[in-house]
Amino acid sequence: MNATEKRKRFRAVLSGPRCTSPATVFDALSARVAESVGYEFGILSGSVSGAMVLAAPDMVLQTLTEFADQVRRVVRAGNLSVFVDADQGYGNALNVMRTVEELEHAGLSGLAIEDLVMPARFGGGGKEELVSIEEMKGKLRAALHARQDPSLLIVARTAGLKVESIENVVARARAYASTGVDAIFLTGLQKLEHLDAVRAAVSLPIIVGSAPTLKRDDLAAHGVRFCLLGHHVIPGIVKAMREIYTHLHNGGAPADLRPNIAAPEEMERLLGIRDYEKWQREYLS
Repeated sequence: MNATEKRKRFRAVLSGPRCTSPATVFDALSARVAESVGYEFGILSGSVSGAMVLAAPDMVLQTLTEFADQVRRVVRAGNLSVFVDADQGYGNALNVMRTVEELEHAGLSGLAIEDLVMPARFGGGGKEELVSIEEMKGKLRAALHARQDPSLLIVARTAGLKVESIENVVARARAYASTGVDAIFLTGLQKLEHLDAVRAAVSLPIIVGSAPTLKRDDLAAHGVRFCLLGHHVIPGIVKAMREIYTHLHNGGAPADLRPNIAAPEEMERLLGIRDYEKWQREYLS
């Protein structure tokens, strides 16, 4: 499946009848595992990128180059349609253009640009702040201008529900939609009536970030077709690594780990061992 086909599949979900949640992925192997259990969609967020590349918190400490390289590794591992949180676009509107160019070239299916001030500005006390509506509109127009494949989704992400009134959030959503973006991404959603207020203001598909107080069935009933479930795989991996490291460091036998690790056959399948053996015979013999 080529990049355009993956992008069209993602677009079809946003206009389809059901609510889909993506798998959190961060490298080639995680993408393979997600696809092997049936996922068609993956997400790489800025927070996950920072954690996996730098072991750092969600403060946009990774560079665009690091992020684009990570996206490329995820995308080329299989047929997942990959959506990414591109944070604030790594700078101003001109940086956003560069971000779209690099990430589109990496093969992803969609990206979101957020209206948070990131990294946090000096003197802000570390609290979350939003850029002005006009600055965000400029970023979104720049993103659309930089897009080469019209099937690539450009999404406006707002954190307004975390820091502003619902009236201001609706105004932002309406302004962002006027630029021609493909969807609105809401983070910090806690009330279905807030979702309904945004949906009444714009005709675009709505993507919802992790909303632990709301049920996915309820989000689906209110028109959401793509929602995140959080990035639980990351602490899960950390727990598994800690347990294995501790067991081996304390003198435990590797054979005792067998019930808790992937079987050799599964690892061979995920790593494409059979394909590489075939290619060795064809091209190296």
